[in-house]
Amino acid sequence: MNEMTTVGFIEMKHGTAEDYALLGRYEHEYAAGTADRILEQLARLGGGLSGYKISRLEHSIQTAARAEADGADADWIVAALLHDIGDELAPHNHDSIAADIVRPFVREQVSWVVQHHGIFQMVYYAHHTGGDPEARRKYADHPYYQDAVDFCERWDQSSFDPDYASPPLGHFAPMVREVFARPAWDEAVLRKGVREPLVR
Repeated sequence: MNEMTTVGFIEMKHGTAEDYALLGRYEHEYAAGTADRILEQLARLGGGLSGYKISRLEHSIQTAARAEADGADADWIVAALLHDIGDELAPHNHDSIAADIVRPFVREQVSWVVQHHGIFQMVYYAHHTGGDPEARRKYADHPYYQDAVDFCERWDQSSFDPDYASPPLGHFAPMVREVFARPAWDEAVLRKGVREPLVR
């Protein structure tokens, strides 16, 4: 008897338990390569948006390197590395893309900050572009508000320096693999409502 390599259905509603078991195996195998695909996508930021003194890749690496130098934990460091990963495909909502990538694998506090860093960064430039630099104040009562302020101030907005001594992207690869090897949506990882300091 030949082993199934594809499902038998052409409409999902006609799928069998065997079809979905097959897809589950394939999806599990594919998910195991997520960290490598993320690192490949990050590398593409080296040729992205122009105008800054450094590439988006270098900005991402600098942000993560500053977090690491501050003694941040793996959740913060990986989030700092990936916070702009959506720039190429979603320039108008890149923060949402990045947050959705990390959300199943880091604590809620960290994914919330990534989700909102775009609006928090506006404090530095929106007065030059006709926006509201205080737009972030609508989150002033949120328990992670100060974390987003600190993430932007300490790591994100300061990471556009061509003279900053950054490690190569490969330096962070083991940490990315560690975070994305966690079971997705594990309540022990997500730790909803728990705050950890940015800097230890």
